[in-house]
Amino acid sequence: MRRDREKSRQQAATALLNADTAPEVQDIQVELWRKMSPLEKARAVRQVSRSVRELSLAGIRQRHPSASERECLLRYAQLTLGRRLAAMAYPEADKLSGR
Repeated sequence: MRRDREKSRQQAATALLNADTAPEVQDIQVELWRKMSPLEKARAVRQVSRSVRELSLAGIRQRHPSASERECLLRYAQLTLGRRLAAMAYPEADKLSGR
């Protein structure tokens, strides 16, 4: 019974990973994550979050090359929060044209 629960838990964990990753590699990745301390996991998540933010901002800068840094941040807010919530948090974001 316990073995079935463990197998089911492992399948659920690996089901969330990329479909183009071999199951053996997924198993290794999940095992490495399990061995990480909470601090190591927090640092990894922080780094991934920073990378995603920087990539998002780079894409915004590419699409809007003449935009100021403030405008890029407002567009990032729209991208992550949605136009309505971004306008509530940053009223000037509502005045941006296009995406």
